[in-house]
Amino acid sequence: MMTVEQVLAAQKANVETLLGLTAKAFEGVEKIVELNMSASKAALAESGENAKALLSVKDAQELLALQSGLLQPLAEKTAAYSRHLYEIATGTTSEFTKTMESQAADAQQKFAGLIDSAAKNAPAGSETAVAVMKSAVAAANNALESVQKAVKQATDVAEANFNAVANTAVNAAKPAAKKR
Repeated sequence: MMTVEQVLAAQKANVETLLGLTAKAFEGVEKIVELNMSASKAALAESGENAKALLSVKDAQELLALQSGLLQPLAEKTAAYSRHLYEIATGTTSEFTKTMESQAADAQQKFAGLIDSAAKNAPAGSETAVAVMKSAVAAANNALESVQKAVKQATDVAEANFNAVANTAVNAAKPAAKKR
């Protein structure tokens, strides 16, 4: 049975964890706002420069060359923006995952301690029930580890796919820009 001090300590730890996660969430939002502000400023400045360049065009051939020159940087900037946004999202998610894994590991450890304590104080003849309980806890821990590994692998595959798609988009824009 937990003492009042243990309950208070657990509650304090939970509140600190929640505050830490909230701070990380706000950090992620701040980074996204900063990214969007930077991208908006850059887009506004480039739009002005592009408008000036379009107004100085003298013939159709020059217009096509100007359009071609704008296509590649746009694809690269879009890919860079998407990559940066993805990094912010995965970084924030990673912090949440680490905290949850840490909390889960702590809970598993406490529960295992509780099972051991119960086993030591179990009445004679209940060894089989205790063994079954320990086996069930071990199986649950193994299942949780398997799920965590699967999520990590899926995240790695998703990141690799995202990077491949972004690179393909940029590379596809290169020949299109050169053809014009």
